[in-house]
Amino acid sequence: MTIHKEGYKSIAIAVLLFSIINLLSFYFLSYSLPILSWLIFLITAAMLVLVVSFFRIPKRVHTIAENSIIAPADGKVVVVEEVQADEYFKDRRIQVSIFMSPLNVHVNRNPVSADVVYSEYHPGKYLVAWHPKSSTENERHSVVYRKDGKEILVKQIAGALAKRICNYLKPGINVKQGEEMGFIKFGSRVDLLLPLDAKINVKIGDKPKGGVTVIATW
Repeated sequence: MTIHKEGYKSIAIAVLLFSIINLLSFYFLSYSLPILSWLIFLITAAMLVLVVSFFRIPKRVHTIAENSIIAPADGKVVVVEEVQADEYFKDRRIQVSIFMSPLNVHVNRNPVSADVVYSEYHPGKYLVAWHPKSSTENERHSVVYRKDGKEILVKQIAGALAKRICNYLKPGINVKQGEEMGFIKFGSRVDLLLPLDAKINVKIGDKPKGGVTVIATW
């Protein structure tokens, strides 16, 4: 396991903040209230472990499959339905949405090997990620991949906690399946908009692993 570069600053701030809290705690409480002082230490230590875990990158063998669309993120499938696309596409699509909790791995990965033809950031609200309007009203970054004349859209969506989306893709580049496309700090949601003829391999409630689980084939 390694730590993602997006976490360096947050972890450094957490270490500094928790160190100050514990220094003050031991200085003022170690004699009068030693149990409280140790309790503060244990709580801040647990919080630091949690912050570090937000930015973990576990070692995995990623799925490479020519006709498969793999999960761009860890999490839980919360939507599988046909929708009318309102960005880039003007047709109907199958939407698969993956909710990322604060405990999930937050790295986002390319679902296919393809050309990037669209990459657009949209400022917006910070509704909870499972809100029906979060896909269209929240801060988000959309990427369209084109392969063999077929296109899919991946949308990184910020939520109530996740208020920073990182995306590393630009139109005109070619990317490989399973490689990193971005990062959403502290979780949230990722939507995929797939062609209607894609064969969906997941259902609501499934817990895919980013870069590993096959979401659909086409």
